[in-house]
Amino acid sequence: MNKQHNCDVLIIGSGAAGLTLALHLSKNADVVVLSKSLVNAGSTYYAQGGVAAVFDENDSIDSHVADTLVAGAGLCDEAIVRYTAENAKTCMEWLINQGVNFDKEAPTGDVGEQVKYHLTREGGHSHRRILHSADATGKAIQTTLVEQVKSNNRIRLFERYNAIDLITKKNINSNDKNKSSDKDECIGAYIWNRNTEKVESIFSQKIILATGGASKVYQYTSNPDVASGDGIAMAWRAGCKVANMEFNQFHPTCLFHAEAGTFLLTEALRGEGALLRRPDGSRFMPSFDERAELAPRDIVARAIDFEMKRLGADCMYLDISHKPEDFIKQHFPTIYQKTLELGIDITKQPIPIVPAAHYTCGGVMIDKKGKTDLQNLYAIGEVAYTGLHGANRMASNSLLECLVFAKAAAEDIEKDLKKKVKYLPLPVWDDSRVTDSDEEVVIQHNWHELRLFMWDYVGIVRTTKRLERALHRVELLQREIDEYYQNFRVSNNLLELRNLVQVAELIIKSAMERKESRGLHYTLDYPELSNEIKTTILTPNPL
Repeated sequence: MNKQHNCDVLIIGSGAAGLTLALHLSKNADVVVLSKSLVNAGSTYYAQGGVAAVFDENDSIDSHVADTLVAGAGLCDEAIVRYTAENAKTCMEWLINQGVNFDKEAPTGDVGEQVKYHLTREGGHSHRRILHSADATGKAIQTTLVEQVKSNNRIRLFERYNAIDLITKKNINSNDKNKSSDKDECIGAYIWNRNTEKVESIFSQKIILATGGASKVYQYTSNPDVASGDGIAMAWRAGCKVANMEFNQFHPTCLFHAEAGTFLLTEALRGEGALLRRPDGSRFMPSFDERAELAPRDIVARAIDFEMKRLGADCMYLDISHKPEDFIKQHFPTIYQKTLELGIDITKQPIPIVPAAHYTCGGVMIDKKGKTDLQNLYAIGEVAYTGLHGANRMASNSLLECLVFAKAAAEDIEKDLKKKVKYLPLPVWDDSRVTDSDEEVVIQHNWHELRLFMWDYVGIVRTTKRLERALHRVELLQREIDEYYQNFRVSNNLLELRNLVQVAELIIKSAMERKESRGLHYTLDYPELSNEIKTTILTPNPL
């Protein structure tokens, strides 16, 4: 019999969204935070740029809203954009009060002088409004939140636990003939303890998905290994709708080097004057957009992709060497040190770069409070579709979304938590008919095949024929993986591959629905914008 845990609130994911929510709720609830790897392994820790919020007296909420709407290419929910921008400063002040040390302007020595934060500018923004901690903002936020969580006795942190699937009341009442007519509700999850390699379960009043995005579905990604679309896949299997899964953001500038892994070069480099150059040293962005290097990410990524293919080049170059050496070292110490270790001195030479899958703009559909279609289930952060990003996420709005919607979800959850609750015994995980796999090579082969054809067929530039080929491949993979899943004990690679294949299908089907080019979705068969503006919504078939 598998071990069962019980709590008031289960948060699946330990990035900025999950930890912020845990801290907000811990005053009145027993909280469990599930972390698939070590607590700092998620995307938040690696975020370099910063968080967008109006702190400058020359800036305005209206301007932040307008910039976001432009970047979103007509698909943003304007009410959600305004709600997010209006709540940005309050959420940032909360983060500052937790101890995050954002960069400040040098004091002038004036009497009564107030702290003034150094604000940088990134692509798509018309003002300097990005609060940052040098070029390692995510690390500063994550480590601060982790310290707060670990010192909080109402929060239990489960590290190295994979969530397998959500448990609903219909799972318990599986023999009820009328189950399809009743509204289902989420009551917990099956979780795989990577430390013991045993499946356990956890019952909770409220369950929150904060699992991040799905960029690991692509061959080249800036994301850490844990970004495998787990929350999106679990929510879909449990009956939740997803939206705008075709909009996958490719960060224009990832370091191109055999030993670099997935090292991202922050948007703030271009915000501070870095220029994109061809191998011969000439600039190319002014030919593609009047905003040049400060154009939104989708435009910059396509321009780089176009130039690489046109010239048959392995990479393009990002050059900030024309700026003073002290300025570069002060503002970009992490990037300076990392590239120097690889033999590149960014104060003297350009940096080789390529685009890489970076952010999932679509996700599980939620309302303004983070609620999904399934009762008691919430989703916040990159796993969710809020309507903020539309067809293209504007730089530094992602961490902001985590903070704003974590606060909103906390306020809604607090109103509905019961003081005393009867913990239900959850269905036992039955692995009596499965064996240990002796064919791990099958998983590895399927993994590489999936990521390669997603990159080739469902990447920065798409066609209908490529999408059809990708769908055919993914359906074959799904059958193989389902059979494998039924016959062998779970493992980290198997669980991630199962989820990535599911998410890949959702991305492909969403892309096939959109008969236009808009934002991050660019297809050669429909290169123009459609007059009809609509969100792509997929609904799972009822079980």
